[in-house]
Amino acid sequence: MADYTLFFNPMSRAQIARWALHEAQADYHPVMVPWQDKPEALIRANPMGKVPTLIHHHSDGDRVVTEAAAICHYLAEAERPELLPSDAEKADYFRWLFFAAGPLEQAITARAMGWAVAEKQQIMVGFGSYDRTVAALENWFQTHDHVCGARFTMADVYVGSAVVWGLQFKTLPERDALTAYRARLVERPAYKAAKAIDEELLAQMPR
Repeated sequence: MADYTLFFNPMSRAQIARWALHEAQADYHPVMVPWQDKPEALIRANPMGKVPTLIHHHSDGDRVVTEAAAICHYLAEAERPELLPSDAEKADYFRWLFFAAGPLEQAITARAMGWAVAEKQQIMVGFGSYDRTVAALENWFQTHDHVCGARFTMADVYVGSAVVWGLQFKTLPERDALTAYRARLVERPAYKAAKAIDEELLAQMPR
């Protein structure tokens, strides 16, 4: 048995988890999940039936990890500690990992759904405004090659996925700092290997 089971669909955030698995050089068994008739094993592991869902077949029993940001960090902890932040990098690592999972996700979703946030209501939402959120992200990468500066960490898988997808689907604007960050990430061997698998699966799916 592989060390991990990944429940996934290539048309989902599970692409993030696959990239993280490849960066972690983890031994995993992928299980494709159709949008209908989700496998019972997935529902047992994650009653929400969401992908990605990762099961770590640990010596002390199965461990279930959901939520792409958590999966990224868990895999670094379990398999590749060199992708974790140093003590000096922890503030940046966790700041931007949770920024991408919280304010950035909220801002992009609200904009995509057409949910307008009045100026007087911005204090109530976690992202304030779309423009302020994008500006914060852009400003960081104007002076940092990666989340923690010059060095790639597992936080870059999650933050980087948000940037790569955002630029691809036009939910983030083309800004020089963001496009340069994307260019650095997509040249990583682990990104290319994981992406090739998902692209091949997508090409086989009915349109």
